[in-house]
Amino acid sequence: MRILEEKIDYSEFSKIDLRVGKVISAELVPNSRKLIKLIVDLGTEQRQILAGLQKWYKPEDFVGKFVVVVANLKSKIMGGLESQGMILAAPCGDDKKPVWLTPQEPVEPGSKVC
Repeated sequence: MRILEEKIDYSEFSKIDLRVGKVISAELVPNSRKLIKLIVDLGTEQRQILAGLQKWYKPEDFVGKFVVVVANLKSKIMGGLESQGMILAAPCGDDKKPVWLTPQEPVEPGSKVC
């Protein structure tokens, strides 16, 4: 894997609002073989976030877990539902299973990642 060579300055990076969220519910998206609908507590609000992770995870794997969310990503319609953010994950192993990023210890939902 090659690291992207194009560099950005801090002012560009600081535009990304990364927040810790706690998944309060999760369910399969009807008529989708990929999507899981997560309801994520971001402290001051709850967001619906869709993740294409059915191949590797069951909805119950997420409930009660902390995730890192791109909170200021424009909403997108997926599987007929609105996704209001993105959880961060990194591929692992031969099958490139996405492993979601999580804080090492519990933190307050909505905490800014810095």
